[in-house]
Amino acid sequence: MDAKKALIKNDLRHLIHPMTHLREHAEHGPKIVVSGKGAVIKDLDGREILDGFSGLWCVVVGHGRQKIVAAVKKQMETIAYATSFFSLGNVPSVVLAARLTGMFPKKYGLNRVMFCCGGSEANETNFKFARLYFALQGRQQKNKIISRNWSYHGLSYGALAATGIVPFQWNYDPIPEGFVKVVAPYCYQCDLELTYPACDVACVKAIEEAIIAEGPDTVAAVIAEPVIGSGGIIPPPKEYFPRLREICDRHDVLLILDEVITGFGRTGKMFAFQHWNVRPDMLTLAKGITSGYIPLGASVMSDKIYDTIRQNEPDQLPLMHGFTYMNHPVGCAAALANLDIIEKENLPKQAAQKGAYLMKKLEGLRKFDCVGDVRGMGLMAAVEFVKNKATKQPFDPPHEAPTTICDLAWKRGVYMRPTMEVVGLAPPLTISLKQLDQMVSVLEEVIPLMEKKLR
Repeated sequence: MDAKKALIKNDLRHLIHPMTHLREHAEHGPKIVVSGKGAVIKDLDGREILDGFSGLWCVVVGHGRQKIVAAVKKQMETIAYATSFFSLGNVPSVVLAARLTGMFPKKYGLNRVMFCCGGSEANETNFKFARLYFALQGRQQKNKIISRNWSYHGLSYGALAATGIVPFQWNYDPIPEGFVKVVAPYCYQCDLELTYPACDVACVKAIEEAIIAEGPDTVAAVIAEPVIGSGGIIPPPKEYFPRLREICDRHDVLLILDEVITGFGRTGKMFAFQHWNVRPDMLTLAKGITSGYIPLGASVMSDKIYDTIRQNEPDQLPLMHGFTYMNHPVGCAAALANLDIIEKENLPKQAAQKGAYLMKKLEGLRKFDCVGDVRGMGLMAAVEFVKNKATKQPFDPPHEAPTTICDLAWKRGVYMRPTMEVVGLAPPLTISLKQLDQMVSVLEEVIPLMEKKLR
């Protein structure tokens, strides 16, 4: 048996793939990637494929950046692992903590950070700190977390409970209590059946209504993605987050912004909250922090939260939270090198310019009867497919239209992601205009093929 066949056989025999239909995987086999350079990956057959989704939103600086590889190698040769439990520390984590918190406006007071392995762990950390913050003030009942429909915050149990995409929770009961869902700012498919701007952004009013209905003395935090990602790549109305900040302040509720996807340039700003000058109490970061080269996430919080916990924790107990790989020196070294690239090449600005170019090109897809909406921010864009533009009725079976398009695109050398009824595009921020043209050209080619198959 040759090496290629052996890899495929061992994949099918031993490896479990997340977010994969297991029977279909057994029938069709894996798509194994072997290398990458810039915005292009290469598969086991030697085919070059344009990475139109940065792996999984991650690879903002592109594949094969030797500066990150060298930083990881140097750190591993120095010390590969050092715990940060029990007041122990390591140099890269301290340097990265100071650098990262220095990227936020000083007036926000976001000066405390705990590094972990990814977004789910960072959200779990933020939920626990939000509850601990109020509990140590004698307000243990102030512990509920409000999130939105269509939101994605991870798949560990607390993060899963906050996630507002119902299929993720299927058959994993009992889901933890203490999480409340409200409508999302999904203007194209409004849950309230209203139209922006006449709606006066009723979706953000719904959050205040939920806080009041639950009782402000029971709600610890609201968590929100600045741009909803896996739920359909949904940017909010411009008024949404400023009003949400006012609501949280009015009811003494913490605002957690989940910037796992949007952080580090993806939306055209270094952090998406900069689009609205909105102050988060806590931030969740991952993915772009290392461009996916090494697992790393970050839970960022204000001095107010940290100092309240520090001053009120009992003498007999340390901070009872931590994971083995928190503040990992190799991950932090990779992040420092990654930030050097992002800042030196001004990738947020590139994302803004290239994103505007991409959106202009994608608008041309509205000529197809099945394209209901085109939307995005920076270099994260969505094309939403419907069977009927007037009613916005999706194709049946669910998700078949974007899945079909992405399969056809892969065969033509472009990787895109199906998510809900949307084809998502989120390429490396270093992608060229010619490569963006290639993505749109492939979409124009395959959309009619999908229509022919499903109508």
